[in-house]
Amino acid sequence: MWRAQVSHLQERGVDVHAIDLPGHGSRIDERWSLEEAIGSIDRAVTAAAEKGPVVLAGHSLGGILSTAYVGRPGAAPPVAAFVAFSCTALPRGATLSAYRFVTRSFNRLPRNGRWFVERALDAQLPLETRYDFGAGGYSLTQEDIALGSLRDLDMVRALTRLQRRSMPVWFVNGEWDQLRVNERLFTRLVPRAELILVRRSTHLVTVMRPRVANAAIDLALASASASAAGSDGTG
Repeated sequence: MWRAQVSHLQERGVDVHAIDLPGHGSRIDERWSLEEAIGSIDRAVTAAAEKGPVVLAGHSLGGILSTAYVGRPGAAPPVAAFVAFSCTALPRGATLSAYRFVTRSFNRLPRNGRWFVERALDAQLPLETRYDFGAGGYSLTQEDIALGSLRDLDMVRALTRLQRRSMPVWFVNGEWDQLRVNERLFTRLVPRAELILVRRSTHLVTVMRPRVANAAIDLALASASASAAGSDGTG
């Protein structure tokens, strides 16, 4: 689902790595583990930090996990800038229950409701990115397990710690994104973060409005580069 962003960054000569979490993409047959998912993010960030400033971007589930990661207890991870797409929701209560109800309902349908998923994607996505979403494969069964595990995350404390850290932060949401439900709470807990609202976009903002998503990441890259230049005395 990051093909447009990966292509854009590669054209700019930026070293980019799209992470597959357990139960997703190339790891579709691997059982979900919250610890391993966050560990996957940490390993990728740590490896990238050896080469230069790191911009971390995450979407939806990956965005929630990345927010928990950058706001982890203890030392801040080596992230120079953070872009969180479509993930301003606390994974608990009615919001989480509703999401899990939907995924379980699809799982009870023939082929796990794949026909309905495909029709929804046809209606939302432009042709240029239509087949980017889910290109590596996705499992609604794994998704339900993953959603259930998010209860273990203390997002309020993670956001409070994120506010105290130096990295610039952007929350990017589609105008019609259901995960805007706690948008005001996120921006209140991290008031220094910039909120970008993408008009005429749903939850799938990175593939529905790829150029806007690219621009948000470009902004984060410019900020990280400027900070690095200033810290080494070249700015």
